Amino acid sequence: MTTSLDYLVVFFSATSGAGGEQLGSDEKEIIQLAWQVVDLVDKKAGALNEVLVKPRQVELSDECKRETGFEEELLSAAESLEQVLNQFSQRLCNEMNAGAGASFCLCTDGQLHIRQVIHPEASNKNIVLPECFYSFFDLRKEFKKKFPESADLKDLDVQLMANLNFSKESTADVPTCGFASLKVWNMANIILALISEPICHKFSHPERVNEKFETGTCSKVERVDDNTVIRARGLPWQSSDQDIARFFRGLNIAKGGAALCLNAQGRRNGEALVRFVSEEHRDLALQRHKHHMGNRYIEVRLLPVVWGTSSEVAHFLSKENQVIIRMRGLPFNATADDVLLFFTPACPVTGGKEGILFVKYPDGRPTGDAFVLFSCDEHAQNALKKHKEILGKRYIELFKSTVAEVQQVLNRYTSAPLIPVAPAPIIPVIPQPAFVPPAGVRDCVRLRGLPYTATIEDILEFLGEFTVDIRPHGVHMVLNQQGRPSGDSFIQMKSAERAFLTAQKCHKKTMKERYVEVFQCSAEEMNIVLMGGTLNRNGLSPPPCKLRRLSPPAYTFPPPAAVIAPEAATLYQPQVLLAPRPLQPSAAFYPASTQLFMNYTAYYPSPPGSPNSLNYFPSAAGGPALATQPGALVRMHGLAYNGGVKEILNIFQGYQYASEDGFVQAHDQARTLLAHPKEWVCI
Repeated sequence: MTTSLDYLVVFFSATSGAGGEQLGSDEKEIIQLAWQVVDLVDKKAGALNEVLVKPRQVELSDECKRETGFEEELLSAAESLEQVLNQFSQRLCNEMNAGAGASFCLCTDGQLHIRQVIHPEASNKNIVLPECFYSFFDLRKEFKKKFPESADLKDLDVQLMANLNFSKESTADVPTCGFASLKVWNMANIILALISEPICHKFSHPERVNEKFETGTCSKVERVDDNTVIRARGLPWQSSDQDIARFFRGLNIAKGGAALCLNAQGRRNGEALVRFVSEEHRDLALQRHKHHMGNRYIEVRLLPVVWGTSSEVAHFLSKENQVIIRMRGLPFNATADDVLLFFTPACPVTGGKEGILFVKYPDGRPTGDAFVLFSCDEHAQNALKKHKEILGKRYIELFKSTVAEVQQVLNRYTSAPLIPVAPAPIIPVIPQPAFVPPAGVRDCVRLRGLPYTATIEDILEFLGEFTVDIRPHGVHMVLNQQGRPSGDSFIQMKSAERAFLTAQKCHKKTMKERYVEVFQCSAEEMNIVLMGGTLNRNGLSPPPCKLRRLSPPAYTFPPPAAVIAPEAATLYQPQVLLAPRPLQPSAAFYPASTQLFMNYTAYYPSPPGSPNSLNYFPSAAGGPALATQPGALVRMHGLAYNGGVKEILNIFQGYQYASEDGFVQAHDQARTLLAHPKEWVCI
């Protein structure tokens, strides 16, 4: 708004809860409105107006009673907010002759009265606000433009601005009125002083309040300020981006700045990331922490995040103001024509086949998901009525979706797996020691509630004197299905007695400003949790065996076998066989026939004090020896083409092997005799 204004309407609101800088943060209702018209042309102020508002719950806080002097009985006879707003509009028209073409704009002390009070309550009560409430002047910012050396905006209240006493008004003219009217009167005098000589300030470029949330995409090359992003948690599962925008009504969300988060199964997890146009709006959003959406309170916290979208999503969403429906459970052979036939004619798809986006794996296989565009809510509601209808031989689930959900689903299915499956080796490797001690011995402790940034060093510092009682490689961090720390950890102690003392002494000690719970448990319980099961007050729940893991279902290692035959031990010096030490379990491999699964556990290094030199296993009683029988063969696959006998001997240094005559080249007839073979067989 760059045109000249005829009037400014000084506006003030009071709620039944906190006031000042906490106004609107407690979700309390409006109990009073006050305003005064300032004529910018004739430089004079009109009459003071003050109206009480009846809230749905007439309960005043002590701070409200102290500042306003009101009691509950006084508000019981007042009118509702909708009636008071109609009365406000009618009085303004009568006083300013707005029908004759006079222009005006609201002016408030800060942002809270409009953004945190009027708009949220009107949204909750389904009240349509007059057009004048979507633009306003912040008196603090206008004052700061002319007096940049004054206090910060948060500290610059009406009383401080009035105390500068640049106004020609006499203090004897202060009216005898209530708390709200006195605030409005002081603000009107400040405005008169700003527009008068010698300041001659012009009110232009007011603050704007977005009337509706604008959907869209954010390009990967677009720079996003992390300081404008918050995380909302506890959303109802059926909520959409429009519901989020309604929750933050009064604050300006960036275009496409509401993203509903999904879990590992592609379903909504009750969280959303919201990006605002500035840090100021982000800070106001944080004041709505634990405000309600329906019957649920929503947690609002800070969270830096990186945004972006692919060109495929951008092309699909190039048509703005479209309603998106997600289809789940499609037959893998379903085509765009099948989808169009499923919806038409009651709910035509926007753009025909171009309004359908199938979600596929990187290799082109269909996932059974698709997104469909509709031009209006009426068509989308008709489409949702087909929820669980049959397409082919399968029923189809339909959900109202968002731009951000399209982006997340595509990114989830088109990204490479986070945990690649290791190829099975051809030759046997050195077997590992048993990872889990016998069941029934409670020689482990469980740490619950760890900070997500906790490291192995933090855990050792937390345990203090009990660090020396940790078994080698006995610290195990539990990860969630996304591969991130879950806040749990298991520690293997040297004895059940030391585990009991550790749980007694360290329970609810603090780590990085968080208290950590410490419980004594058994290795069997630890094993189940590390395999993806749960351990809570209701007991043990087995791991989801149908999910793929990185370790075999038994999650145990074969008993250690002798690296060299006992008869060959005399060939080496005694010090070579001293201090036997098992290898780290993170280097385990399994035979080619073993099915590999996804693992939920991360293995961390041993605590300080564990030996770090690699020696040999002692011979296990009755254990099989590696290549002890004469004529045993070991096949080596994947050798470099320029590898020779010398490189192979280096690999088997420390083992008994036959002479060089025992090496046989294994290659096909297609290779020439001059080429080095890729496979060798050691006899």
